Amino acid sequence: MTRAITLDVRRMSPPEPLEKVMEAIGDFAPGDTLKVVIDCEPIPLYRILERNGYGYRVEPGAESVREITIWRKDPA
Repeated sequence: MTRAITLDVRRMSPPEPLEKVMEAIGDFAPGDTLKVVIDCEPIPLYRILERNGYGYRVEPGAESVREITIWRKDPA
């Protein structure tokens, strides 16, 4: 069974948002997704995701600056 989690980190101070995201995706299985609601452009997060086999999509948020959907990439 896949999971779809939403994590609102808008009112957190660094580095707490990054820590919360990494904690949430630490045991991801294929098909699991995390939607991060955030009010900044988390450039360090993107680099960490890319290095560790995660895909992500960034979209403008309805009530935030960004909404980032994260998933584990299938091994190639």
